[in-house]
Order: sequence, then structure tokens, then C-alpha cells
Amino acid sequence: MIKAPKIRTDTSNAFAHHTVQVRIPGIIHDTQANNPDFTPAMNAALDELAEEMTNDALIRPIVLPAPDWEHWHAVNQAHAGDTWLHTDWFYAEVYFYRLLIQIVRWWETGRDPFLPKKKEEYAGTRVWELLAQSQALEGSHEDKLYDLLSLVVWGNRIDLSFAASMEHGHTADADDLLVDDREKVVKQLVSGSGTVHLIADNAGTELAMDCALIAALLDAGVEVMLHLKLHPTFVSDATVPDLWTFIDLLEARRETAIQSLGQRLRAHVETGRLRFAPDAYWNSAIALPDMPQRIAQVFEGARLVIIKGDANYRRMVSDRLWPADTPLADVVDYFPAPLLAMRALKSDPIVGLPAGMAQKLDQIDSQWRVNGKRGVLQARL
Repeated sequence: MIKAPKIRTDTSNAFAHHTVQVRIPGIIHDTQANNPDFTPAMNAALDELAEEMTNDALIRPIVLPAPDWEHWHAVNQAHAGDTWLHTDWFYAEVYFYRLLIQIVRWWETGRDPFLPKKKEEYAGTRVWELLAQSQALEGSHEDKLYDLLSLVVWGNRIDLSFAASMEHGHTADADDLLVDDREKVVKQLVSGSGTVHLIADNAGTELAMDCALIAALLDAGVEVMLHLKLHPTFVSDATVPDLWTFIDLLEARRETAIQSLGQRLRAHVETGRLRFAPDAYWNSAIALPDMPQRIAQVFEGARLVIIKGDANYRRMVSDRLWPADTPLADVVDYFPAPLLAMRALKSDPIVGLPAGMAQKLDQIDSQWRVNGKRGVLQARL
């Protein structure tokens, strides 16, 4: 199969170009505003980085000390001479967050520069209302899993780095889910064998829905491994500290069902039936077909691997613009286990759509690939 072209940050892709030139500098300034105690040196370096991205400067190298220096040095060498608006989009976006982490000295302090944004979401009502809804679902185990999968996919709309997607909330129109493989996914979850792996995306509302699904699986006797970012990235992506913070919040709630959810999750962690698996790979610029052996080996024998969110989807399809009706199975033939991809669409890559659907959507909504309204729940079992 001929590979589709990678998305670039030049004007060949309007959304990628706008993200690097406008959205990301905006994220920098928003992060500064949310952290008024950043040092003058940090703020000056962040201002400089924003200016470089806006004005298409050469991409700066990573500096030592850095525990992941070998990876980023090799990647930067492969992109030697690239500027921010003339390079591969996935590389540019992931590397920006790594530079931000360097500037705020996260490796030395462990302080999450995006924590104020995460706290703001937990202080609201939406996440708790949706979580209460998930705990009130009725019916058989299969029926609950079916309904939980819907809550999980639309939880991905709530992305603290992308306001346009958040505006759609967690309710959906009947035709918003472009691919819906829930029935066969539920059968796989119920009758399959092995561990369920969930590659997490955002903290906050999405993580709450992930935890509701995870608890339902654990309570039914299925072991779960949750794959997390090693350091903060993409503003709201989940790390191990985010998980423990959320479990603490659950246990502190007054609602009995939500308290119980937190207590059950903690108990499952203590027994080892729920495992947290942070790895630098999920913060890297490496596409999923080129995943390191340590990652691929963990997935072997899995009951199901759930790939959550837009950035992970882009990693899965190598951030390439495949024809939208390219079968998912053709693109992920490298993957060593059954998989389920769940996302609200916030970027251009998409595969596995019925023939002609993309053309019809182009006529209805020119921004359907990037505005977070539509979603997919598509499996290769």
C-alpha cells in the first residue's frame, strides 16, 4: 500500500499551519497567565519560543541535562534545517511541549504548568454531572458497557487545549458518530481473554469517563493497564499524578456512588489488577508503526487495546492524510492486538469511513475534520 503524505506545518494544511503559528503561541501565553509565579527567566524564554513559532524561526535543539536527550537529538537531526512552519506537524507539536517542559524546569521540580487549567475543570459541575450519569446506568453488563463507550468517546471533546471542541459538550446528535463499532467491541470485551489496555488522552472529563469504563471492566473481572504520558503535554494529557489526584477527588465527594468508584479504583491498583504504565514513548515523536519493542511486547495477547483521543489517533495513522475510506485494518496491519480507536475529530487524518461519507460531510461542514463535533468509535478486531 502506498503511504499517504504526512501533514506539514506549511500552508499545505491550513489547520496545522494555524496551530503552530497562532494556537500554540496562544497556549504559551495562557500558560504564563495561569502561572504568575513563573520566574522572569522562564517567561522570557517562553516569550522567545512563541516569537520563534509565529515568525517561522529555525527549530531550536534540545539542551542537556535531559533524560530523553538521545531520542530528541536524533529526531532533531532528522529535521535539521526545518523551521516551525516548514516541518512535519506531529514532530513540531510534540516537540513544542517538550521544549515548554524544559523551559519551566519540570524535570527538576515536578510542577505541572497545566495544573491550574486541570483544577479549573474539576472545580466545575460538568465532569461530576457526567460521572454521576455514568454511575446511574442500568441494565446488563453488556448494556452498561455499550452506553459507557458512548460517554467515553464524547468525553474526548473536552480538551483544554482546544476551545472549539469543548463548545460541543458531551451530548451528540444522532449522526455525529461517523463509525460506531460498539456492538462488536462489547462482545470482545465480554468474551475475549487477556488484559484491556487503555492509552489515555486528556485528564478531566475524559479521564473521568475512562475511569467509569475501567471500573466496569475491573468489577467484571477484567484486568486493565492504563498507559499515560511521562510528563505533562498537550495541556490536559493525563499523567500518573493526574490519576492519583482524580482518585483523591472521587473519594472526597459526598455522592456515595462516586466515592465508591474512587475506593474501588484504589483497591484495584493496590491488588495490581489496575496498572498504570507511564512511558516516554507517548511523549515522543515516534509513530505507532515504529513503536519500541517494550511497547509492542506489552500489547501482545491483549483482549483489546483502546486508543484514545486525537493525538494518539494521529500517532496510529502516522499523521498521514490517507483517503478517508481507506480501511482501518489496512492502515493498522502492524498492530499486535485487537484495537479500538475512539476520538472526537480535531485534526484532518481519518480512515475507515464509508465510501462517499467524507465528500458528503465536506458539503455540509467544511470544518468537520477539525471542529470536534464528529467522532469515531472504530475497531480492528
